[in-house]
Amino acid sequence: MAERHTKESTGFTLGTLTAAGIGAALGLRALLRPRMSFKDKTVLITGGSRGLGLILARDFAKEGARVAICGRDEATLERALADLERLGAEVLAVPCDVKDPVQVEAMVAAVHERFGAVDVLVNNAGIIQTGPLESMTMEDFKEAIETHLWAPLYATLAVLPEMKRRGEGRIVNISSIGGKLGVPHMVPYSASKFALVGLSDGMRAELAQDGILVTTVCPGLMRTGSPPNATFKGDHEKEYAWFFVSDSLPGFSMNAERAARKIVEACRRGDAEVLVGLPAKLGVLARALAPNLTASLLAYVNRWLPQESSQERFTGSQSETPLTRSWLTELSRRAAERNNETEVSIH
Repeated sequence: MAERHTKESTGFTLGTLTAAGIGAALGLRALLRPRMSFKDKTVLITGGSRGLGLILARDFAKEGARVAICGRDEATLERALADLERLGAEVLAVPCDVKDPVQVEAMVAAVHERFGAVDVLVNNAGIIQTGPLESMTMEDFKEAIETHLWAPLYATLAVLPEMKRRGEGRIVNISSIGGKLGVPHMVPYSASKFALVGLSDGMRAELAQDGILVTTVCPGLMRTGSPPNATFKGDHEKEYAWFFVSDSLPGFSMNAERAARKIVEACRRGDAEVLVGLPAKLGVLARALAPNLTASLLAYVNRWLPQESSQERFTGSQSETPLTRSWLTELSRRAAERNNETEVSIH
């Protein structure tokens, strides 16, 4: 019995050491990986006309990159173009609905004609739908999947041939903490962001051999100023109130400019995944270590959310109340002014 115990212990020790050695080797390889310089690189950002996409475009422009952005609303796109040109950046703004593969192909062709092949693709375009599950229709789920799964896939497939030919490239997929935790009253959003995480992880594994590094970004709430352009169902005023206040308060939400810098640095290093913000990191850790407890806590949170069910759809700007106009949302409203979120975009 003692001999068997010794053999088992030895096997366990050797296995542990081997795993540790592999982990150390991979960690060292990551540290030695060349950091990308963005100077004179072509960066394409979907949904780059407002919010986080616009902030990322500014940061890449400051790094000396040639920046291409797209969006559905031409007026919003024109304002973003002027914003970036004031920084002295080389910018191309292309009207595009990224849910349409034909438009995506045309956009990438336009970027290629103006700047050459895309070096960095940031799949950032997104929508937010909030309300009880009973309020959500199949169209809501379809729209979320088309925006957060199919659209990144269309853009990725459009830039891949040139990246593979050159043997290098970066792809950044902006998912969410909602792609790691099932967030109550945001089920279509969470389901589609979970799908994006799976797509992004799989592409990372397969494309690394071609010199293409894929980074999955899972931020928590960020003060981009986007709530007025999100959509709300059920008791839309109360739904908007809890979401907007949470999105505005320090501790619950993160400064979007700081988040963008972390994303740019993760792209530069070619990180596999980056969790942006302490709440996101704590949420992922809690789900990994105590999934049942985490699920129970989320179910408890759901009990405090508005329960009225209605399929009628409103934007945040149509759901304002004295609470959402109060000092509690001041930081997010300032962010909306900075980040071109002050007018309702196309949904």
